[in-house]
Amino acid sequence: MPTDILAAVAAARIVPVIVLEKAADAVPLCKALAAGGLQVAEITFRTAAAKEAIAIVAREFPDFVLGAGTVTTPEEVAAARTAGARFAVAPGCNPDIVRLAQAAGLPFWPGVCTPSDVERALAIGCTTLKFFPAVAAGGIPMVKSLHAPYQHRGVRFVATGGIETGNLRDWLKTPGVIAIGGTWMVAPKLIQAGNWAEITKLTAEAVAVAKECAK
Repeated sequence: MPTDILAAVAAARIVPVIVLEKAADAVPLCKALAAGGLQVAEITFRTAAAKEAIAIVAREFPDFVLGAGTVTTPEEVAAARTAGARFAVAPGCNPDIVRLAQAAGLPFWPGVCTPSDVERALAIGCTTLKFFPAVAAGGIPMVKSLHAPYQHRGVRFVATGGIETGNLRDWLKTPGVIAIGGTWMVAPKLIQAGNWAEITKLTAEAVAVAKECAK
């Protein structure tokens, strides 16, 4: 992954995992995130609006470190790249999809939750990995156990799944976790209600915790 993208994500420590039903919501949502102090976003291919939403953000918010999430098919790799995503993420580790992304020049974080997953990712040149589903797959003890035997290989994790305000600090202080992915500050119900003020508030709170953990 290009150093500037990874460095920006590692500096922010927080990656909002976004599900958009309407592409038009992308602009007010990103304004709300920016107002809360965050210019990182992952828009997932869980809805038909994803490609258009990514294209809008890439055009209107060029300073955002914008990722495409839930990228699991060749068509989604192509769509993410064409729309302007700067990195892509998947819940699992499919070597064929990773290789397609690499060939397209799209940095990719495959999902892992076992040592075999990590070794499969390493075999195809990936060291920045999505630990998913973070809490359900064993939580902090599991990610520590995964990091220990692979840290000399440069493995680092973006932990996603079950992380929220109550456990955010603990995850950010975990060795090997360079950032976390979360949905609580961009919950679909908040987006659908247009509650941008609450999204800004929750984002600012998360950013404050991340800054505190960096001290």
